[in-house]
Amino acid sequence: MLRTHNCGMLRKEDIGKEVLLTGWVNRRRDHGGVIFIDLRDRWGLTQLVINSNQQEVYQSANKVKSEFVLQVKGLVRARPEGLANSKIPTGEIEIAVSELTILSESKPLPFEIEEKNETDESLRLRYRYLDLRRTRMQKNLILRHQICQVVRRYLSERQFIEVETPFLTKSTPEGARDFLVPSRLNEGNFYALPQSPQLFKQILMIAGYDRYFQIAKCFRDEDLRADRQPEFSQVDIEMSFVEREDILELIEGMMKKLFHEVLGINLEIPFPKMSYDEAMNRYGCDKPDLRISCVIDDLSLLLEDKIEVGAKTDSWKGLFFQEWKSFSRKKADLLSQMAKNAGVSLSYLKQGKQEVISPLKNKISEVAWRKLLEKYPFQEDSLLLLAWGESQKVLPFLGNLRINLGEEQNLIQNQFKFCWVLDFPLFEWNVEEHRWDSMHHPFTAPCLDQLNQLNVDPSQVKAQAYDIVLNGFEIGGGSIRIHRSDLQEKIFQLLNLSEVEIQQKFGYFIEALQYGCPPHGGIALGLDRIVMLMSGESSIRETMAFPKTQKGTCLMSGAPSPVSDDQLMVLGIQLRKKQESQIVKEG
Repeated sequence: MLRTHNCGMLRKEDIGKEVLLTGWVNRRRDHGGVIFIDLRDRWGLTQLVINSNQQEVYQSANKVKSEFVLQVKGLVRARPEGLANSKIPTGEIEIAVSELTILSESKPLPFEIEEKNETDESLRLRYRYLDLRRTRMQKNLILRHQICQVVRRYLSERQFIEVETPFLTKSTPEGARDFLVPSRLNEGNFYALPQSPQLFKQILMIAGYDRYFQIAKCFRDEDLRADRQPEFSQVDIEMSFVEREDILELIEGMMKKLFHEVLGINLEIPFPKMSYDEAMNRYGCDKPDLRISCVIDDLSLLLEDKIEVGAKTDSWKGLFFQEWKSFSRKKADLLSQMAKNAGVSLSYLKQGKQEVISPLKNKISEVAWRKLLEKYPFQEDSLLLLAWGESQKVLPFLGNLRINLGEEQNLIQNQFKFCWVLDFPLFEWNVEEHRWDSMHHPFTAPCLDQLNQLNVDPSQVKAQAYDIVLNGFEIGGGSIRIHRSDLQEKIFQLLNLSEVEIQQKFGYFIEALQYGCPPHGGIALGLDRIVMLMSGESSIRETMAFPKTQKGTCLMSGAPSPVSDDQLMVLGIQLRKKQESQIVKEG
């Protein structure tokens, strides 16, 4: 080995030892006759000292610059009295260097590794190998590793087995576009990179493996956001002979163990549960952030026909803030305009020094006004935002406003708040294509007591589906699966798939269901989002070693990139010219 210790290892107990260290130059300081170098590796920093009376070593140290890679030999000694650095574990010692070898030099850096001011992200991604040297990125990737290890141990202890499923598979509808891979051996045919291992893990249940998991790489060709990437990782789980509560209990236990072992946090389980309808009505979305205490109240019964606002409305909703000292008429006008842009009307009731004031006071009946004041604990600077209009517009508007104002008013508690969202609709209506789509995916089982509604009113059928939400982010979703071939074919038909399409896309799976399929269910947890939330980051790009930009490019390697005509010819592919493609698109 080129070293005897790493740069975060030595302590005062090692004083007097001769050691070999290797690492990168984090910082070099010349104090006139004495050169100090902070040597860094992923374990930490160690201070090196080189005196001018060691002429050869001193000359080598004079050539050293930031990010040079060194090997040094020297004696561990105590730092002079009063010069210990309590901020680092090795702060009580230093190395008196007797030999110094420059293993590798570095060009001038495009940005400082430990710069206090945040470097532009595009520059960081262009030089990702430098960005990954930063303490922040190292902590995030080590955290990711620890999370994966805890998950693997937890599931292995419960008799799950890890099975790898294929990357090159068949295109199936999962709600996003596939990444397609042309086949050279089967010209004109394409593989698809998996959006999830869904069918393979269900087939593993049919095959009798009972408990499967995989930290799976998945691919979706969709527009990107801070919490999305074209390739991402998920903790994929499937179990046979289980009901919904078995899976919820398993995941709650995993999260409790994960947060305790990695962050030292004791989570309270079971997590709160709410229906999809309750989440939408109280939080305006299906991934509620429970760190904000205020919720959306339905005031329709209280205000319907008791207030004069002009246009008719089917929904009255309220959002109450116990204290909002900075609320002003200017802020009220801004919020009102935001509501108008969303197709919603908005006003307010605010507690003044003596009474509650509101632009609506003379438009609300005396009885309704009194009931509003009785419903809410108004005190000085309390505020009720009142929104009305069409329910499908009012709820998402107030849901977004709740989050935005929660951040603005510092109402978000610094803690981890989990919940389960249950009882999703099985289908949602696709207005553009005039057909039903699966709310989750077409392999989700409907609630068994509602099967007769499939032929009557599919919109009334609930799914045996569940999402796990953490701090306003959906970090996982799953369901009890359909295990009967006749019911699976029925669902495909309701999704407007023809018999030919069913056989072409899912024939092998329908056939497999006919050979003794156990009742089964599972879940997929978004590993990248979990790491993002546990590390306190706001983007999953900070938790992945080599992420893509929001345009799906790798700034470091230049992917995606053109390929040669010879490569295309071997695959039997010819690219349209840009002008021709535009004509086809417009036509």
